[in-house]
Amino acid sequence: MSQTLTGCPVDHRALQPNGCPVSARAAAFDPFGGSYQVDPAASLRWSRDEEPVFYSPEIGYWVVTRYEDVKAVFRDNILFSPSIALEKITPVSDEATATLAKYDYAMARTLVNEDEPAHMPRRRVLMDPFTPKELVHHEPMVRRLTREYVDRFVDTGRVDLVDEMLWEVPLTVALHFLGVPEEDMDTMREYSIAHTVNTWGRPAPEEQVAVAEAVGKFWQYAGQVLEKMRQDPSGHGWMPYGIRVQQEQPEVVTDSYLHSMMMAGIVAAHETTANASANAFRLLLENRSVWEELCADPGLISGAVEECLRHSGSVAAWRRLVTADTTIGGVDIPAGSKLLIATSSANRDDRHFEGADDFDIRRENASDHLTFGFGGHQCLGKNLARMEMQIFLEELTTRLPHLELVPDQEFTYLPNTSFRGPDHVWVHWDPAENPERRDPALLGKRHPVTIGEPSKAAVSRTVTVDAITPAADGVVRVTLSDPSGRPLPRWTPGSHIDVDLGELSRQYSLCGDPNDLSVYEIAVLEEPESRGGSRYVHHTLQAGDTLTMRGPRNHFRLDADAERYVFVAGGIGITPVLAMADHVKSAGKDYEIHYCGRDVTTMALLDRVGTDHGDRLVVHSSAAGNRLDIPALLAEPVAGTQIYSCGPERLLAALEEATAHWPEDSLHVEHFTSNLTTLDPANEHSFEVELRDSGLTVTVAADQTVLDALRASNIDIQSDCEEGLCGSCEAPVLDGEVDHRDVVLTKTERAQNKSMMTCCSRACGSKLTLAL
Repeated sequence: MSQTLTGCPVDHRALQPNGCPVSARAAAFDPFGGSYQVDPAASLRWSRDEEPVFYSPEIGYWVVTRYEDVKAVFRDNILFSPSIALEKITPVSDEATATLAKYDYAMARTLVNEDEPAHMPRRRVLMDPFTPKELVHHEPMVRRLTREYVDRFVDTGRVDLVDEMLWEVPLTVALHFLGVPEEDMDTMREYSIAHTVNTWGRPAPEEQVAVAEAVGKFWQYAGQVLEKMRQDPSGHGWMPYGIRVQQEQPEVVTDSYLHSMMMAGIVAAHETTANASANAFRLLLENRSVWEELCADPGLISGAVEECLRHSGSVAAWRRLVTADTTIGGVDIPAGSKLLIATSSANRDDRHFEGADDFDIRRENASDHLTFGFGGHQCLGKNLARMEMQIFLEELTTRLPHLELVPDQEFTYLPNTSFRGPDHVWVHWDPAENPERRDPALLGKRHPVTIGEPSKAAVSRTVTVDAITPAADGVVRVTLSDPSGRPLPRWTPGSHIDVDLGELSRQYSLCGDPNDLSVYEIAVLEEPESRGGSRYVHHTLQAGDTLTMRGPRNHFRLDADAERYVFVAGGIGITPVLAMADHVKSAGKDYEIHYCGRDVTTMALLDRVGTDHGDRLVVHSSAAGNRLDIPALLAEPVAGTQIYSCGPERLLAALEEATAHWPEDSLHVEHFTSNLTTLDPANEHSFEVELRDSGLTVTVAADQTVLDALRASNIDIQSDCEEGLCGSCEAPVLDGEVDHRDVVLTKTERAQNKSMMTCCSRACGSKLTLAL
């Protein structure tokens, strides 16, 4: 490869013959056609595996494809400037430039492409309309529009979802959200496409003037509407809100800024949602069994939206400018370089998403996707898009569950580097089978919309109760399976699942064989002081019933590298310990089990424990007078030994006291219950949480959890139990001392002060800094 490659940042003259650093695949990379347009993530698999950061002579950009590298670029808006995010990726003709000039086109900085220190002050003052508490007011409007558009075609039997709903509804929602009059729909559609092609596409020379003409008219139209709003900025919508903010802070929100945001906001709020929705319907209908699951259980929809955004999102890539010499993924990148950060590729990186090419609507980390970006420039409208997609899916899975893709259709895409959605998605169905003809009442049903990132509680699956059998006096063993006979998710010793029992959700440790994924086994003790969960299992649940289950998750992990293990189980606490002992035995490790209970007749699974671990088992029964002497058992620390225990709080407290002289973190425990109580503002204090990646500072009130404060500020963070038991809401801590109130972190982890559970833990002082 010769030095004639334009824009190549490497001095080829200094290299040996054939020593060009631009590989054949990198040289052939073309984001405007071929496999990238069909499936950008799949087309870059070679890069993720072999060359995660490469230079593309075709576009003059360095391309970044792995998840951690892309996220690191998003995190640092100083080193990696967003200033080129809206720059034309393809130079245009002088005639096209002159065409834009005649319309006084002056698209400048927006929230997308603005550098610090100007960006964050504007983002802060303009963010409130995007928060969940404000977005909830838009839900009825989105539902009404969606219903009206489906009404138009529900009895036709064949439709292009893009033309008849998925393009126009998001556009109308975008205009409504911005406060723009709902008019000139066809013209606005033309403008929006032209803007995308002008900025991210490669229009042919003969097309460039026409594109510029449409963009110029779009700019002019945006200015005219803005001027109308200035006459009376009291109305609803983001732009009137921005005008009102301008009146108070004119140095932050300027005239030129509002004009640019008017135009950019229409495109951002409309086109990305339309494309994401079209991608989602194609993906779901191509995976028929998943579509049928959503039809049967609308509770799965919010999780399905996240997985659609991850697997086939509408944002394929963003762009950044490198402001100083740096290294990305081990590759030296000189200052002045341009980056194409391939979010679509990052979202299918097996290093972060297990089985990343699989489409799994129950994937617990699906919302880690980077389709909305990350950090200080994360998409403000992400939750509006999530809301729309959930409502679209609910409406069509309810009214047209028999919907199918028209076979053999060709899916085409507007050629560009960054935004992706099929031009058409043709579907057909038999109107005679429309369920509303048999049951008009279903039109009145509504499923709650998740405004924000769905919690882990939303990632659920239905399981069948195969059997309920006695495991001891007052204990039953429950066997669960997938209703369709599919394998259940893999799990490791110490894992638990969350099960919905009537109106309650309870956690139970898995005690079966991790290698047998045809069933899960749990054991449930009927507690005299039960809040209802164990009573439900013992007196209401029957074989053949179905339950909603989440997980498995594991915050009680077994250290596979220990030399020796001491297992201490108290009562029903044998369930996670048994799976651990099975694993240790199969690995040929040294171990002993101390199983404690009131009486052998009440000790769950005792026969199984004795059969499989008899020579390593010591049974301690209060009734028999041989209670476990914990201080004697643990009197002398034994090198290489790890202690694992699950049981009542008094047992765990005694173990903690007895191991105080052992090496740090020799003891690992699993708690049955949380000690959390309702926050009492009289005993708490308010504090600030600085969010380093987002550039925000959030105030946590005395009667508010950190988790609630984050969500109110539009920050994505998952949760499940919200009792400090499950670890779902963990957040990285950068500075400030945490008042830890969870039962997940170990003593060492608390002392290290590197993370906190946001559902319950608080600040000891006046401020915490989190990596969010």
